[in-house]
Amino acid sequence: MSGAAQRSYASGAAELPLRGDTIGQALAATVAAHPRGLALVARHQGIRQTWTELAGSVDDTARALLALGLDRGDRLGVWAPTCAEWTWLQLASARLGVIVVNVNPGYRAAELAFALGHAGVKVLAMPARFRTSDYGALLAEARPGLAALDRVVLLGEEPLDGPGLLGWAEFMAAGREVADGAVEALECRLDPDDPINIQYTSGTTGSPKGATLTHHNILNNAVVAAAVTRYTPGDRVCIPVPMYHCFGMGIGNLGCVVSGSTMVYPAAVFDPLATLEAVAEEGCTSLYGVPTMFIAELDHPRFAEFDLGTLRTGMMGGAPCPVEVMKRVIADMGCAEVCIIYGMTETSPVTFMTRHDDSVERRVSTVGTALPHTEAKVVDPASGATVARGEPGEVCTRGYAVMRGYWDNPAATAEAIDQAGWMHTGDLGVMDDMGYLNIVGRIKDIVIRGGENLFPREIEEVLFEHPAVASAQVIGVPDARMGEELMAWVVLRAGAEASAADLQDFCRSRLAHFKVPRYVKFTDGFPMTVTGKVQKFRMREMAIDELDLHAAAAIRTA
Repeated sequence: MSGAAQRSYASGAAELPLRGDTIGQALAATVAAHPRGLALVARHQGIRQTWTELAGSVDDTARALLALGLDRGDRLGVWAPTCAEWTWLQLASARLGVIVVNVNPGYRAAELAFALGHAGVKVLAMPARFRTSDYGALLAEARPGLAALDRVVLLGEEPLDGPGLLGWAEFMAAGREVADGAVEALECRLDPDDPINIQYTSGTTGSPKGATLTHHNILNNAVVAAAVTRYTPGDRVCIPVPMYHCFGMGIGNLGCVVSGSTMVYPAAVFDPLATLEAVAEEGCTSLYGVPTMFIAELDHPRFAEFDLGTLRTGMMGGAPCPVEVMKRVIADMGCAEVCIIYGMTETSPVTFMTRHDDSVERRVSTVGTALPHTEAKVVDPASGATVARGEPGEVCTRGYAVMRGYWDNPAATAEAIDQAGWMHTGDLGVMDDMGYLNIVGRIKDIVIRGGENLFPREIEEVLFEHPAVASAQVIGVPDARMGEELMAWVVLRAGAEASAADLQDFCRSRLAHFKVPRYVKFTDGFPMTVTGKVQKFRMREMAIDELDLHAAAAIRTA
């Protein structure tokens, strides 16, 4: 290899400069420019607010947070499904410099205790319960070890008893006693590089770490993503992804804040029917989701009833996006400009993205090119050397979007971000001659079968081409002779039939023999995080039990 042009390095060209303001300043600018524009629609709560009305709710919430004694740098935990209050708290805390700790709504007591304790959360906002989760009971179990937790604010009207607990009305009433100008006095002291958000990794590898993000990180990422999708105040963005993740509260909420577009929440948690209803009835022009969400919408038995003609664009990310699913979103939903996004919480989150004028082939087979103001390279995981274009390696990114670090975890930070400022993603990718990136797997997901490095993504794409297959995930399972063997978990389309042998023959006709799954498991779904990411480590654990592979799993290797 010779010459820098042949190296897997890219830098996103930028027309717009980065912004140097805080989230509160960005909100104020949009309110001034579009005071009567529709800002927020929380359909399940019956809430519709203009930008002026939203700003009023945010100001009232900020005053209430001040009344609880929160100050710049203090931590506020939000443990709740999607609701208007989530957004008011997010924007209000940003105006005060209070750091929001996003707490996964699916956390159990031990996970809750870890996140709140590790971040030193002082105030927690939560509902008394949601669906089958008794949040009050889970908090009571977790609370003995939470020395910093002083107050709990209830979202919703259901009562709950406990120490330091306030109902929402009581919380807001306390804010009315705060002196005029107090919020503004604190806000003017803030710096865009202040940490404003801690997001704990969602558990696909089982070890949560708190990615710490600044105003500058997440605000500018929202600016760039909104610019690529060409958002205007006339756009309505359907956001069925959860607020607790950067997808929802970052490029979702903040993407609308910086562009004046409307935030539309279909339901408290993802529901395919509610999402289709929201798009059709609110005239949404953009739709967000992870691939499993789009699959659920496309395969819903009532899909054909809905007029989705207003859809223009959208973002699909959070997990590898199957080519066939992307094609169906374009053809069946009419979402002609839908974009694939790629990134991670630690990068605020988006670093690569397809563009509306990319060819369909580019948009269904790659994650696009580096976003403006972002550098990227693909390196040999062993040596760290940048590989040639067309060769696989670990994807690394650098720039404004890279997090401050992992909260109170310098060792993990140093492992993830090298001395030159490159964030090592753990994803395996290939960059082509035009700078387009194709994600081929995770370093930890590589299946090594008899010395062959196999990428599950390649096999999953083939399975998706089978007419009976609705969804598929491929993992490696222990094998005494080969080290690992391939196993495919398959969800069939409604009414479709296929045997394991059918799918193996289908793969055999399209792949080398060593890439054909030895095991095929038919299932109704996959173990997932609340954000829709498949937990392959959990699938492997389940497979070892179901296939009785404990002896092979116990074999020690060098």
